[in-house]
Amino acid sequence: MFDLYWTTARTAVMVQLQYRMANYFYMIGMIAEPIIYLVVWSTIAAAQGGEVGGYTPGAFAAYYIVWTLVRNMNIVFTPYGWEWRIKHGELSAALLRPVHPLHFDIAYFAGWKFVVILLWLPLAGLLALLFPPTLHPTWLEVVVFCVAIWGAYLIRTMFLWLLGMVTFWTTRVSALYELYFACELLLSGRLVPMALLPAWARELAWFLPFQWTFGFPIEALVGQLTPHELLLGLAMQLLWILVGLGLVQLVWRAGVRRYGAVGG
Repeated sequence: MFDLYWTTARTAVMVQLQYRMANYFYMIGMIAEPIIYLVVWSTIAAAQGGEVGGYTPGAFAAYYIVWTLVRNMNIVFTPYGWEWRIKHGELSAALLRPVHPLHFDIAYFAGWKFVVILLWLPLAGLLALLFPPTLHPTWLEVVVFCVAIWGAYLIRTMFLWLLGMVTFWTTRVSALYELYFACELLLSGRLVPMALLPAWARELAWFLPFQWTFGFPIEALVGQLTPHELLLGLAMQLLWILVGLGLVQLVWRAGVRRYGAVGG
């Protein structure tokens, strides 16, 4: 399994380095989203006396610059890809291999992350020049962040795999994915920091996986969490990884039994 992960990750690095410009344009396209959020909330903070919910303009800059890295780390195989896999017979080929297809997706996209981080650094530097961040993390926060971004990646992998496997029962999953995306957008800390949400929304988000894929990793680095909250957040990530893995195994067994390939 180590050889599988190592070889697949290295292959991903080599492949994605061949598409540097495509990756860059993809990342630049994603930067538009956090810049809009950053400008809006910085303007609101300035109008409110320099602070909103404990966030100053510099804190908002730090939040949304870190957001860009977390967002790129959260890119995983999407449910739309499952439709393509089944239609083109790719899943049939994957079923002939001696290991679960989940391992390939985890390893390949993990390898891609090293290219993403390399390409992200100059973009982050440019954003920091345009929007000076207030960012003074401790060593504990840095370590927790480095662990949390991979925990977020695994959680999102599991739950988008679950959505993708709906294609075992239906040929289209886009409507369900859009609903999932809407919930993620509102309850993850992706649209606004969790501290700016109403109390009922924060309480609801605590019991859902979304917050642990976006809000927690970002807040771990920008200094909004206590040491107890940092460790509790890592524990919640581990819980959701295990829950997601268990659900993937259950749905996979049921789905494969009724799978039928289509397409050429």
